[in-house]
Amino acid sequence: MPKTMPLKLLPLFLSSAFAIPVIVIFSPHWLSMLQSSALQQLKTVFTGIFLEALPFMLAGVLLSSLVLLFVSEQWVRRLMPSNPFAGVLFAVLLGILLPICECGLIPVVRRLMRKGMPTYIAVTFMLSGPIINPIVFAATVMAFPGHPGMVAARFGLSFTIAVITGLLVYVFVKTNPLKRPVQHFSAPAPQTFNHHHRTWKTFFVHSGDELIDMGKYLIIGCLLTAAIQTFIYRDDLLAIGSGPVLSYAFMMSFAYVLSLCSTSDAFVASSFIHSFTAGPLISFLVLGPMLDFKGTLMLWSTFRLPFVIGIGVVIIVLVFIGSVLVNSMVP
Repeated sequence: MPKTMPLKLLPLFLSSAFAIPVIVIFSPHWLSMLQSSALQQLKTVFTGIFLEALPFMLAGVLLSSLVLLFVSEQWVRRLMPSNPFAGVLFAVLLGILLPICECGLIPVVRRLMRKGMPTYIAVTFMLSGPIINPIVFAATVMAFPGHPGMVAARFGLSFTIAVITGLLVYVFVKTNPLKRPVQHFSAPAPQTFNHHHRTWKTFFVHSGDELIDMGKYLIIGCLLTAAIQTFIYRDDLLAIGSGPVLSYAFMMSFAYVLSLCSTSDAFVASSFIHSFTAGPLISFLVLGPMLDFKGTLMLWSTFRLPFVIGIGVVIIVLVFIGSVLVNSMVP
């Protein structure tokens, strides 16, 4: 067995080390909840989260395979703007044209980077795509009827954070942060129609490999997220966010742990509209699609750990600052 094999289990160990103390501390009755009804709820929540995320991840995997086969490195490099400001705006536009949630975007971004997409454009695309698209816009409008300020604040802050983070990556990240070299995943693109059988065989083989590679992190994240939702009482969670500053920390942590799809998180946030001001709600709506628990594990499978930590810290700081500013402007 290769020496590096235990490293594949490291995300499971660390994520369990995160989830178990949270459950024990904030749910003192968790042992009594280990009964058939609680386990049934655990299965229900896990199934809901997993089935909600799976179609989007599958769409991203299939799109990644299509990019592998039909998009050449020369075409990608020629399409990318050389100006960094034009590059981040191009990434936001790409996110609007490809309405895929964060679960599906990660394999697409990984493939595009191996085709020659610059890191800062890929990061901007990865952060803006799950939020700044027509599907999420329609869902947010439906979740907050009569609150146009909430809708504008969500998309305005998301755009600002994605652009700023992309520019910071352009300035400070000078090496490729992908875990594996480009050559490890390269595959010959089809040249003629006579090779169409081999083309589609390659498509399905790559799709299966990509789905297994990303799916195990999605399953781990969904399972632990379901455990936290099942074994921590909602009243205990609400008590944590009773203070003016802790309310931001609570809603951001809530978004990170719940790992909801960006097409449905607005309806969860709207249920807190009478308990929280606009700032904490916006922090929930912006942080979750950019950085959640299962997404962190999937990022870890793609990028080196220092890069994942750095991006996470930048997102958290910018979301907090931006949400505080929004709270002073949106009633």
